[in-house]
Amino acid sequence: MNFKLPYFLLVLSSCIYLTCSSSSLGKTKNYHSNSLLINNKKINKKEMAEKVKREFLFAWNGYKKYAWEHDELKPISNTYRDWYSSSLLMTPVDAFDTMYLMGLKKEADETKKLILDSLSFDKNITVKFFEINIRLVGGLLSSYELTHDKGFLKLAENLANRLMPVFNSKTGMPYRYINLKTGVVSGEVSNPAEIGSCIIELGTLSKLTGKLIYFNKAKNALEALFNRRSKLGLVGSEINIETGKWVNTNSSITGGIDSYYEYLLKGWKLFGDKDLERMWKASIKAVNKYLADKAATGFWYGHTDMNTGKRISTHFGALDAFFPAELALSGDLKRAEALENSCYKMWNLEGIEPEEIDYSTMKIISPGYPLRPEIIESAYYLYHYTHDQRYLEMGKTFLDNIVKYCKTNSGFAELKSVITKEKRDAMESFFFAETLKYLYLLFAPERTLDFSKIIFNTEGHPMQKNFK
Repeated sequence: MNFKLPYFLLVLSSCIYLTCSSSSLGKTKNYHSNSLLINNKKINKKEMAEKVKREFLFAWNGYKKYAWEHDELKPISNTYRDWYSSSLLMTPVDAFDTMYLMGLKKEADETKKLILDSLSFDKNITVKFFEINIRLVGGLLSSYELTHDKGFLKLAENLANRLMPVFNSKTGMPYRYINLKTGVVSGEVSNPAEIGSCIIELGTLSKLTGKLIYFNKAKNALEALFNRRSKLGLVGSEINIETGKWVNTNSSITGGIDSYYEYLLKGWKLFGDKDLERMWKASIKAVNKYLADKAATGFWYGHTDMNTGKRISTHFGALDAFFPAELALSGDLKRAEALENSCYKMWNLEGIEPEEIDYSTMKIISPGYPLRPEIIESAYYLYHYTHDQRYLEMGKTFLDNIVKYCKTNSGFAELKSVITKEKRDAMESFFFAETLKYLYLLFAPERTLDFSKIIFNTEGHPMQKNFK
């Protein structure tokens, strides 16, 4: 990619894929089909947007009361959790752009002051590169693009500079961990998601600062991983970033691989990069050929061996539910709608989404619900492209169920089990950054955020295509 500073020449054309006809998706068994029925009452979007905003404020006020200046609220014990030995203000940074988009000026001003006055990365702590990049670098850059306050950009660049040594491997693929003060790296065995999910953030930083090193390091890592795909065009779930050898050949779209595919597509869309376009098109062709699965219970994406294409399992989970959004963004609405319908069936098995099921039997494999946003994100994308009322209905179901089963006296708790509805004393920052943001944007006026001018990173932070 060639930068023409101060702005990019963007490629806005959509890619055209092999259409997925009704016959190719097949007529699936009417499994729990009542979960997809749409009632005749039109959703009041304004009322629903206000309801989401109220729930955001409820959870945010709980954070302020019991966990202010810390990473996360523990919403049952009314205490806090820091990821490391000292706080990195994970929740405030993750939540800021959501409250800004909601028009919560008082809360946004207070949070901005906390971040700019208190946040420092000069700490002798070893952090996970992937999580710190998507949450903090991404959150700070989005906050800068929304507010134009250079304090956010300064913090983002300071943090990114501390993270750069992760790319000093023999392959150029990043190590998993780095000490923010010493730059010491560790974690040779990584996965495609952690290797390939930094070009949106680091590329945006290059755009804003004019320093190409950030984009180039991230793109080099993506290319190094892509070039090690199998002859079938698939990647596995674990690779050694020093030797470049695959450690686990299980191929899927689930956690550990998911955002690798997401960033190929979104990196192309955000920066107009032809190499990323080529890599995405080659990858989605292989994914649809070897991972897509037409089952009696619906349309899904399963697990295969990256080298042979042999089906390994029919497991599908909450993290996989990001894929309808990517299919929709790529222009493949037929597959996107079919997959979101399947995800919604998964949600309705127990009234809220389990972490993982076996879609061949519709049995729950992993029963937790950690307040994940992916299925909501996909409903938001599909409503944007189709304006179909059923995605508003889905959104109402998601919000109602989360409030019913996860709300506590001070926030929202993860569920240990969607079957028993037993709660877990945790509320990760992505609940503010993604879950509540996508719910709000689903119902909010389109002018709230111009979808055509932004790309969301995998933590739900919007990056502008034409920053001014």
